[in-house]
Amino acid sequence: MSEVAIKQNIQCNTEYTDLKKVLVVKPSFMKITEIINETQKHYERSNINIPKALKQHSKFVDVLKEHHVDVHELEANPELPEQVFTRDIGFTIGQELFVASMSEQVRQQETNTLKRWLKDKAISYQEGLPLSMEGGDVVIDGSTVYVGKSGRTSNLAIQELQKRLPDYLIEPLTLTDEILHLDCVFNIISEKVALVYPHAFTREDLKKLNARFQLIYVSKEEQFYMGPNVLSIGQGKVVSLSQNKRLNGVLESEGFTVLPVDFSEIIKSGGSFRCCTLPLKRG
Repeated sequence: MSEVAIKQNIQCNTEYTDLKKVLVVKPSFMKITEIINETQKHYERSNINIPKALKQHSKFVDVLKEHHVDVHELEANPELPEQVFTRDIGFTIGQELFVASMSEQVRQQETNTLKRWLKDKAISYQEGLPLSMEGGDVVIDGSTVYVGKSGRTSNLAIQELQKRLPDYLIEPLTLTDEILHLDCVFNIISEKVALVYPHAFTREDLKKLNARFQLIYVSKEEQFYMGPNVLSIGQGKVVSLSQNKRLNGVLESEGFTVLPVDFSEIIKSGGSFRCCTLPLKRG
């Protein structure tokens, strides 16, 4: 396959244009084995009901397919309990696909499954960002890429990403300590509108976002239930947690089409719809 053909297979310039191709993993072996984020602390005892999680994930995938998204599945590995969160293991910026550098040991082997799939499909990729950078901290806005400075993404990796993408502005956003990833508190859902949990940001960064977007604020309770972690699939359609009724009502009042899905079992481990998808191509 030619380099041109390979590049045509991947293309992501926004978070909200038509989602064409995406990677997911079924939560077949999902389990809270060690506490690696704040949400998991609340569910350590009850843990994950895998049959329920599988049913919810299957419904989510059905919604994507109903809206003409080409859904590809990576093989689930019984030794990888966090594998459902494919967003973290890689990210596509323009026509460049980056394999992430995972922070937590329990997740580091997940990238091997991704790299095998990419090689099998003859899709080129970059890797080796220093220390750690995870895809949940990467939010794309055309030629600007917002990157969360979190416990999962290092300053050194952010600097290296800027070197590798000289035509982009890499805009770091400092997160408070309890926040797992940027996409847990910030998500761009159209050219002008973004969801934000304001208490996760410095005053200066929040001012910066407010100057760029019409911000829809989510409450502390909605943030706990992954309110900002919706998945935009194009044409104003947003997959959102059915239980976040107030937020969904606000989205509808702003002209978005909300596709409600119950993801209550999967969010126990600290991620929702955006976390469970690795977009390869948007239109």
